[in-house]
Amino acid sequence: MDILSLDDQLLVVNKPPGVLAQPDHTGDADVVTLGKERLAEDAGEPFLGPVHRLDRPASGVTVLARTTKAARRLSAQFRDRLVEKRYLVVVEGRLRGIGTWTDYVAKPGREPTLVAADHPDGKRAVLNWQALEAESDCTLLQVDLETGRPHQIRLQASHRGHPVVGDHRHGAQSSLETQAIALHHAVLRVDHPVTSRRETFVASPPGVWESATSEPMDAAVQRTLAHAVPPDGSDS
Repeated sequence: MDILSLDDQLLVVNKPPGVLAQPDHTGDADVVTLGKERLAEDAGEPFLGPVHRLDRPASGVTVLARTTKAARRLSAQFRDRLVEKRYLVVVEGRLRGIGTWTDYVAKPGREPTLVAADHPDGKRAVLNWQALEAESDCTLLQVDLETGRPHQIRLQASHRGHPVVGDHRHGAQSSLETQAIALHHAVLRVDHPVTSRRETFVASPPGVWESATSEPMDAAVQRTLAHAVPPDGSDS
């Protein structure tokens, strides 16, 4: 994993596709274990707590807390929707312009799915999207999440006939490498848990995207990442 930022409170990494957010019964590679192994090179058995999660086949900015205080304060920011989350997503089909998608997500039988607004377990899911570049068979989107429901982007895009490239679980016909989809958490803005300074973390999409993007799309990705970084390299 590429380390984006490291201090005594935070470890921020660019999660590769196919890597779990935290350990599970499979014993496959996960962000928490890999992060602990990296930190243990410098000092003992470290504390490392995930405060948000990315789906296994997705990639991008992932924040881990190095203290219980940091974990508590960061989790509160995510819960209270005080963070800014921006994704780059390649979907099948052509989209133009901008828009907002509003749906409801529930987990009947533990599988996230879209449900009617009056479903007793439905939770409101809202995202804003902008088409950055379109080819004949796919579109690069910038997605800003207002909520963070399980599989939210994947479900909402598929529901409108534009599944994420490589996401066979939700109807995609196209493929990337094994265990990878074209869904990348590119930009995260969050208040540092101790200094309260607004921090911006930016991560480039993985190399596997090369099979799904054109040169114009790659240029749009780079513009988006460049514009996300404050002019002086830090937030005020």
